Amino acid sequence: MDAKEDLEKHLISYSRYYTIKKEDVTEPFYCEAEFISHTEKYVLVKAAHIADIDSNEFVYFHASNNLTLDNLLACVEKAWETGIGRVKPYNGHRNSDITVVFFSNKIEDEVFSSIKKVKKYKSYKFSLWGYSHLRVVIKDVSNGHISSNFQGRSLRKIFK
Repeated sequence: MDAKEDLEKHLISYSRYYTIKKEDVTEPFYCEAEFISHTEKYVLVKAAHIADIDSNEFVYFHASNNLTLDNLLACVEKAWETGIGRVKPYNGHRNSDITVVFFSNKIEDEVFSSIKKVKKYKSYKFSLWGYSHLRVVIKDVSNGHISSNFQGRSLRKIFK
């Protein structure tokens, strides 16, 4: 199985909750997925509105034959810039996470050691208007090895 076939297999599980876009995708990504959740809290009637809670996730998928450290870092920066540009913070915004998922047939050893150091965080108005985290996961399709940064560790189970 090559990287694009494995990615397509995982997109099926994402399609239930995420809006998947395969056209007009940000370069160099294969496709993008978006999850938007909006919740309102009120007391007894909707006129007694207490709070809005928005939680978003923007996922960028990349498939390649050979993943190098330079390619990984360039893609992570591009995803972070694009994802942060889509965030609309306000007093009801809770979080907007940016996730980058890499599928590759061959991954250099330095990528596995460097991915743990990838960290990006942004708060809006000292977290009163929410925050954003970067989650990165890589999967070596040839041997099934999966690695991630600290924020992406919960996604490892999904890609096994």
